[in-house]
Amino acid sequence: MNIFIMILIALFMGGYYLMDSPSQKVAKHDTEYAITQSDLRAIAQCTVATHNAQINGTEFQDICVEQNGIRSQFICLDKELRQTECEVVRNKKPAFSYIVTATKKIDDENYNSLMEILEEYYADSGTFGLFQENVIMAGGTATKRIVPAEIIQQMEISDGQLVYLTQYEIPDTGKEYEIATTPDIICPVGMAKVYRFGRWQCIMYNTKTDCGGDMIWDSALYECVPDESRKPLCADKQTAVIVDSVWECIDPFPEKTCPDKMIARLNYNTLEWECVIDPTIDKTTKKCDNVTGGAAYGALGATLRVTQTSCTDCEKMITDPETCKTYCAPDPTKLNDARCYPGNPSECSGPTRAFYFGFPNRGYIANVESVANVAVPIDGQHSQNRKFNCMDCGMGVIDDTLSRPPYVAICK
Repeated sequence: MNIFIMILIALFMGGYYLMDSPSQKVAKHDTEYAITQSDLRAIAQCTVATHNAQINGTEFQDICVEQNGIRSQFICLDKELRQTECEVVRNKKPAFSYIVTATKKIDDENYNSLMEILEEYYADSGTFGLFQENVIMAGGTATKRIVPAEIIQQMEISDGQLVYLTQYEIPDTGKEYEIATTPDIICPVGMAKVYRFGRWQCIMYNTKTDCGGDMIWDSALYECVPDESRKPLCADKQTAVIVDSVWECIDPFPEKTCPDKMIARLNYNTLEWECVIDPTIDKTTKKCDNVTGGAAYGALGATLRVTQTSCTDCEKMITDPETCKTYCAPDPTKLNDARCYPGNPSECSGPTRAFYFGFPNRGYIANVESVANVAVPIDGQHSQNRKFNCMDCGMGVIDDTLSRPPYVAICK
């Protein structure tokens, strides 16, 4: 009987040792330490991200900001260390300007772990640390940064909070120089208008010489145009057109049969054939016996992909009765056509918005009487898509003196 009791006692003591021995607790202890360190490091990283966003004038939006009660603000003090406005008033700046970011209180038992993180990851910050007794204790440094009492009061900072303090300098008010009022000028083809040395001047464009695909540089139009020497010989009823800067033979499929006094025309927007009135027999609208194929847009002699019927859905074809040349010009009546302007025309109105036409080049503009006395810009802010577009000036307004909607729209 005694032997049996001794065996039971030995088994009980052995099980207790195995369950409570240090070797069985190491894994659990290391895991809890790692979790605590990870959580505290995440709080520090979130605080730094919020602080940097305040410095850069942006906003750091993350769930960690709300979870840890992180707040950041600008605080400015005068020479007596009293709060003042963070702005230059009568050329006088605040004596001290700070960006302060603070978290909610950290648990007391995590102070040492937090200081380890500050020493390992933020040893060079200097002003990022644990707030205790009116000072910031930064990791890795023996220096303690004193926080002004006014900041402590305004931010309601208390012991145990993680605080990041940065002092910055408010820049001086920049002096604004007004551009002298000078008469407007209209520059000839190939020149751009710039404001230099106190007045408007015309300077030469940087001439472009490299053209891709089957395109060649036209020195008269200052743009790349189809190279006729590379135009292919297409099969019967096919038409050679430029597609993505390369010549291609387009087959009129399906076969297009047009009524009397009408001819088939390739629509270069949809690449489909359509029937149009034969301009060579329309005697009622032209004084010429035969309409010669002139430039659809551009100066005389320009190399073009099509003749007289290449106007877009936003354009109308105009024939000069004296020279019998045909041109394309903007047609404001097509503003409600979705193929011309896909948006709602009524929304492009008011002092900040206006319509303009995407003029492709200066040669095209020279044939449009509606803008004969207007300086039409051709730049990166204005599309050259030969359609109507809406100019949105955002915070600015449309310059009524230089604009002529729906042909030209320029922001002040």
